[in-house]
Amino acid sequence: MSNTIYIEYRFKVAPLQPASDILIAELGELGFESFVEEETGILAYIQKEDWNKDILQDLHMLQNPNFKIEYSVKEIEQENWNATWEQNFKPIIVEDTCMIRAPFHEKKDVEYDIVIEPKMSFGTGHHETTHMMLQHLLSLNLRDKSVLDMGCGTGVLAILAAKLGANPIDAIDIDNWCYLNAKENVERNKVEFIQVFEGDVSLLGNKKYDVIIANINRNILLSDIPDYRTCLEKNGILLLSGFYTEDLQLITDKCSEVGLKFEKNLEKNNWVAAKYVL
Repeated sequence: MSNTIYIEYRFKVAPLQPASDILIAELGELGFESFVEEETGILAYIQKEDWNKDILQDLHMLQNPNFKIEYSVKEIEQENWNATWEQNFKPIIVEDTCMIRAPFHEKKDVEYDIVIEPKMSFGTGHHETTHMMLQHLLSLNLRDKSVLDMGCGTGVLAILAAKLGANPIDAIDIDNWCYLNAKENVERNKVEFIQVFEGDVSLLGNKKYDVIIANINRNILLSDIPDYRTCLEKNGILLLSGFYTEDLQLITDKCSEVGLKFEKNLEKNNWVAAKYVL
């Protein structure tokens, strides 16, 4: 059986943010499956059978005068594509106690060892928002707490919650690839009691949780905060990320409208992860 052929785009982006995140979102809509963040931009991959030479013709970011984006293109075989992942996906350690690594990384002596096969899903811990949400979780006592990971991506946040003693745990993502990837990672980390669902906030119904995690984006958060509030137990905790520093007040105002009190936030490279309590 022949190897799948991928097309690799190497984008050099200036300034890096928020251009890189917007670019990734637009490329995802065009069928690009996988992204690797670099210091100067991103690598983006698409299967050759889904690609055509004019695929970037209507890409808005390339016409945006606020950003300078240059790119090069080349073909890459499946085996080399996997090697590229291994070369670029580095393990990370959070608060000296939690390690996020791929299956091909050597295991270290840490309290919480999480193995993530990222594939095309968001949530390896490398992005600022995921990293800060991991920090928030590590600061909580989650023993026997019920947890919802909304927009779970790879499932990394739900998996850490499980390792911190939370149970039961639901993880939800609207993207089919993320849903499948999260299920794989749940099995890989032997926390099969995490229930993974494909869908959006409409799945929540009358469910109640002690802690709700939502690392999505500003507009979805603003829309869904009332639903999160409805699903929070008394004295529950809501952790939100996926938005910029300048959006914190907007998010906080929305939370205040439904009775959630701002407690604290973390910031990293203009990204925010905030904690609210009921």
